[in-house]
Amino acid sequence: MTSIDVIVPCYNEEAVLGHFFEVCDGVLKGLAGYTYRFLFINDGSSDGTLAIMRKLAAAHPQVKYLSFSRNFGKESAMYAGFCYADADLVIVMDADLQHPPHMIPDMLRGIEEGYDCCAAMRSSREGESRIHSFFSRAFYRLNNRMSKIKLPQGAVDFRVMKKTMVDAILQLSEVERFSKGIFSWVGFDTKWYPYENIERAMGSSKWSFSGLFSYALDGITSFSTAPLRLVSGMGLVISLVAFIYILVTLIQTLLFGIDVPGYVTTLCAVLFLGGVIELSIGVLGEYLGHMYKESKHRPLFIVKDTNLADPRKREAES
Repeated sequence: MTSIDVIVPCYNEEAVLGHFFEVCDGVLKGLAGYTYRFLFINDGSSDGTLAIMRKLAAAHPQVKYLSFSRNFGKESAMYAGFCYADADLVIVMDADLQHPPHMIPDMLRGIEEGYDCCAAMRSSREGESRIHSFFSRAFYRLNNRMSKIKLPQGAVDFRVMKKTMVDAILQLSEVERFSKGIFSWVGFDTKWYPYENIERAMGSSKWSFSGLFSYALDGITSFSTAPLRLVSGMGLVISLVAFIYILVTLIQTLLFGIDVPGYVTTLCAVLFLGGVIELSIGVLGEYLGHMYKESKHRPLFIVKDTNLADPRKREAES
């Protein structure tokens, strides 16, 4: 029998969690040759999410849960799930049913074919706002141009992975995590499964536009130094233009004398150069911020309550 751990990060999913379990458990029950359990990760929810997890765990032995001491974010929740998972295969999916459970059997067949990972990707963005869709597509295009780590358009976190791939992911314990990039960085053979975008079954999205923008920025700066090179290139171009302007001004002065300096020209030059300097400092600040956070070596999550054994104790006993 092949064992499966289903990792489900949850933040204020009280409205949908019970329904998610019924749907997903029904799909997994129909699989022959597999045993499974759920690892629900309560990421500091402020509603009744934890109470529902405890209720499900009391009624179903295949339900396990972790509850953080506060909200650490979805990336930390997924990492915690990887730390506590010990099955042959690991599934990562959201609790809002936007990751279709009915795709799991097909993805498992892909693993049986020899792939290390079977992942889902949205083939459409029906139901999303136009501005959200525009910036999402722009992010994927920009990331793939600036980074060696290529992300398929519409790639999501929903995937099935072999334990060997999960162990590789756990070796990357950085604080500023961008899992889509990490999944690609570790390599392994991946088969992609397109699906039509699905709106949330219940509740509302926890992602704001500013949160998504910050997440995208972290993704680009985590796996690419292209912004730093872009700033260096801008500095070189501006220096060359300034040098040429100095030569032209010097020649004009020698030939025609000194003209009265133009107010508009001076103002435009100062504002432009000031903007470039601020942009350069901002790009450098992003990278320095990453270094600062990593240097403190703080834990990615703190578990307050769980019905699982600590994986470190499990390893010590074995």
